[in-house]
Amino acid sequence: MSKKNIVVVGAGFAGVAAAKKLSRHFKKNPDVLITLIDKHSYQTYMTELHEVAAGRVQPDAIQYDLQRLFSRNRNVDIVTDEVTHVDREAKVVTTSSHSFNYDYLILAMGGEPNTFNVPGVDENGFTMWSWEDANKIRRHIQDTVEAASNEHNDEKRKAMLTAVVSGAGFTGVELVGDLMEWKDQLARANKLDPAEFSLYLVEAAPQILGVVTEKEQQKAEKYMLKKGIQIIKGNGVANVKKDSVELSDGTVIPTHTLIWTAGVKANTDAAAYGIEQARAGRLVANKYMEAKDSEGVYLAGDLVYYEEPDKNNAPVPQIVQSAEQTGHTAAANIIASIEGTEKHEHKGTYQGFMISIGSRYGVAYLMDKIHLSGFIAMLVKHIVNLFYFMTIGSGYYFVQYIYHEFFHIKEKRNIFRGHLSRLGNVLWALPLRVFYGSMWTWEAIKKIYGLYGTTSWFGDEIVLPFAWLKEATTGASEAVTDTAAAVSHPVFGLSYAYGEEPMMVFKEAPEWFNSIMQIMIPNPEMALFFQKFMTIVELLIGLAIIAGLFTFLANAATIALVISFALSGMFYWVNMWFVPVAIALMNGSGRAFGLDYYVIPWIQKKLDNWWYGKTKSIYRPGVGQ
Repeated sequence: MSKKNIVVVGAGFAGVAAAKKLSRHFKKNPDVLITLIDKHSYQTYMTELHEVAAGRVQPDAIQYDLQRLFSRNRNVDIVTDEVTHVDREAKVVTTSSHSFNYDYLILAMGGEPNTFNVPGVDENGFTMWSWEDANKIRRHIQDTVEAASNEHNDEKRKAMLTAVVSGAGFTGVELVGDLMEWKDQLARANKLDPAEFSLYLVEAAPQILGVVTEKEQQKAEKYMLKKGIQIIKGNGVANVKKDSVELSDGTVIPTHTLIWTAGVKANTDAAAYGIEQARAGRLVANKYMEAKDSEGVYLAGDLVYYEEPDKNNAPVPQIVQSAEQTGHTAAANIIASIEGTEKHEHKGTYQGFMISIGSRYGVAYLMDKIHLSGFIAMLVKHIVNLFYFMTIGSGYYFVQYIYHEFFHIKEKRNIFRGHLSRLGNVLWALPLRVFYGSMWTWEAIKKIYGLYGTTSWFGDEIVLPFAWLKEATTGASEAVTDTAAAVSHPVFGLSYAYGEEPMMVFKEAPEWFNSIMQIMIPNPEMALFFQKFMTIVELLIGLAIIAGLFTFLANAATIALVISFALSGMFYWVNMWFVPVAIALMNGSGRAFGLDYYVIPWIQKKLDNWWYGKTKSIYRPGVGQ
């Protein structure tokens, strides 16, 4: 087969989905090269822009570096550049710095805000369709609220503390919900009364969230009204000025913050490519996602216009599910064209819609029959987001999502109300860490020096006080139970009250445990070696915990040891406090006056560079960079 060059323009949901599918299919075919071009070196997680704009997560939480996403996809060449021209006759894509020949081209540049030429939106309002937009809104609100805290004119102050969100679709509702939560934090930081803040959600249509059922619409509206959001329906924005917004019926809302989320159109760059356009500038595709009258050119994502026959000829929706599915269809048909197999018709399957209203409440409509709200709806939304990282094969961002959304969240802004947050000061775990590590270290030292009343490692006799080890005639089967007890030796220094006998977790080792021990320790010699080995392990664990080195792994190991000790039939309930203490110390305790403060970041950096390579702000042509 002759070499085939596939160029994908746009690293959004559609472009990434298409490039991943192509890369996986052709991973053993050196004759196929995939080039992914985007003006940014990262993918933006567009559905979470509102979290950045309203201060819930840090800006980098929704940036997914393309090098990390495609580090294992060796046949994908990542290029950071801006496409300036597409020559469909010569099959050449020209960028600001290079040109790329192609056999197959996927255009997936996405969309951009559609302001419908409403006066003043571009000059005085804010749109939210990019990472830069979200950051701009975030900074504007912070600066405006700070300025309002020093404003003496009551009317001007009120206008500065008023925000209007135009458009009550997914984006608008999610944004106003997060702003609703953020205002309390902003008020506290600037010594303001939260009651001074005003939030408006303005929708030209007679209802909000038009893609879900009336049940979700009513629940969402009821929740927002309860939280103080003022909802205006059937009355859109007609004019935007620097310090006010005028609605269609003439109502004027004094405000310094108008955020436009009321529409989307195709990327305007696509208009120059000579492909037939439909409404909102979207490019017309056939059932195979091929651009009309354009050989080898495929379309995907918000850019594409295709009327789905099985959905009353409605155009494919501009949502994430559709973007990924059109990307997969385009990729599948390029594969079919290269391999000479039958092409696949596009059939959109939309499993449902999930909308968050702030970080702790949401509504969802799934599979045309399931209605969810509250905690469950939000949990499902998080699960779906996590599933996305599994579909694109990014374990790194799977973990990072959890990190940003649950463990490093501020102001209790998630469904668990901050109970999972790691932002608490781990310094207060330092005394417990040193004490706990010392307990393990002392136990090992006592065994080494024979402080249990037995001969030490340095004497003539073996360390274990069990008769079977001193009698050559003891059988291996009989020895196993004593061996398990020898390995555990559960003194740990705790006494029990009022002369009561302490209760063992298990009075004797279970049979299945004995069976395992018979295989692991078949004779007294192995038992002696194993006991000494376990003593060294206890010593190393204790010293590691004291020093704060690999505290997560060290404490996880102590839990495993306690379980094995308990199963041996020689561990008391009075000492089970070892388990919850170990769990508590797994929460980064080694980063406060511990070696993990230095070691873990160093290891993370080395592993990161080894696995993903060095991330860059600009990726240049050339596979393997």
